[in-house]
Amino acid sequence: MRTFIEHARSFPARAAAQGDRLHRHADGQNPFALFITCSDSRVVPSLITGARPGELFELRTAGGIVPVYDLERPTGEAATIEFAVRSLGVADIVVCGHSQCAAVGALVRGDDLPDVPAMGTWLSHAAEPSVQAEDGDLSLAVQRHVLAQIDRLRSYPAVRERLDEGGLGVHGWFYEVHTGRVLTHGASRDTFLPL
Repeated sequence: MRTFIEHARSFPARAAAQGDRLHRHADGQNPFALFITCSDSRVVPSLITGARPGELFELRTAGGIVPVYDLERPTGEAATIEFAVRSLGVADIVVCGHSQCAAVGALVRGDDLPDVPAMGTWLSHAAEPSVQAEDGDLSLAVQRHVLAQIDRLRSYPAVRERLDEGGLGVHGWFYEVHTGRVLTHGASRDTFLPL
């Protein structure tokens, strides 16, 4: 923790030395994209995309799950998505899964998870992937999970409206934590290919 504290203390000086003008963010934000991904500590959206402060609005959940939109039981995830799309007017949404995802692994195996009951309940909110893991490799299952979350995302009223207007792009990505490589879903071939 000491390293994090020292880094936080020196951040203003380092940002200024690198030319970051943090004061310009005082009047609000205008991010280019909403980036929905897993909470996994190996997945760092700004490192992957090169985004600077103010450019990326992030939503991180266990498994990158997009829950059902339900105003009777609103979630923080639904509020974040709606705010990004309607209030901030992001032009794009990226749903990014990753290799070795424990949450998707638990989903496809049907793990009970008695030691983490909140996680087990949270995973029940997932739009389940249609593919099982093959030979212990979760890559295909995670990629199908990303597409299932995108389908769920498209049912959100704010997202659906912007898509119908042609003012929003939705992208499915898969990040390999062991190589740093990013794959993107190509609708024409229905497969994930390198960016």
